[in-house]
Amino acid sequence: MSKSAAGTSAAGSCAGTSAAGSCAGCVTPNCSAAAGSAFATEQNYSSQLGSKVSQGLANVTTGFIEIPKNIVNISHEQNFFVGMTWGLLRGVWEGVNRTAVGAVELISSPIPTTDFLMPSYVWERFSEDTRYFGLHVPGEWATYGPLDDGK
Repeated sequence: MSKSAAGTSAAGSCAGTSAAGSCAGCVTPNCSAAAGSAFATEQNYSSQLGSKVSQGLANVTTGFIEIPKNIVNISHEQNFFVGMTWGLLRGVWEGVNRTAVGAVELISSPIPTTDFLMPSYVWERFSEDTRYFGLHVPGEWATYGPLDDGK
């Protein structure tokens, strides 16, 4: 009997099955370890799908909250007049952007990607400015918090 035939189980699915029947090294997808990793990958994919759908729905429906968010943040950094003018304009722009990116998240939810927005929801880290696709866009009143590290 050859060395490889002695090391296989009765089902022929593992290359290194010990006398107790435990798998020492998988070579085919029939092995329990490979099935476990496939289950973990499928579970990870389904949780990512659910996360993208919830982020997309939340961002489509709450994008308008960027308006008061930017008014408050810019008013705290500068003054009330600048907050009510520039903060309003920037809030409208960011609200439209967040709503559009939320729609893209919904449409592309079956495709595994990284997050499009940071923070993912408008109410997370409310005092920080929104970043798209992980890009740091320098601006006169751009504030990125310690969790994003401003990069």
